Amino acid sequence: MNITLIACSGNPETLWNCFRMGNLMLEQMDDVTIFLNGPSVNYASVSSEKYPINEQAKLFTLSEGVLQA
Repeated sequence: MNITLIACSGNPETLWNCFRMGNLMLEQMDDVTIFLNGPSVNYASVSSEKYPINEQAKLFTLSEGVLQA
């Protein structure tokens, strides 16, 4: 199944959950694209210890997820 997640929030928790959901779907053998729009494009700058977005994003891209901005 082809799935596209659209993130348009700069909220760290929302972005972290978006990448987590994308990774979960990749584990289920789905084709997943995350489209970053607006403030979500700066996901790397809002990554923190509480919401390690960069780790989730790295796992997502290494697992053949497609990241578009």
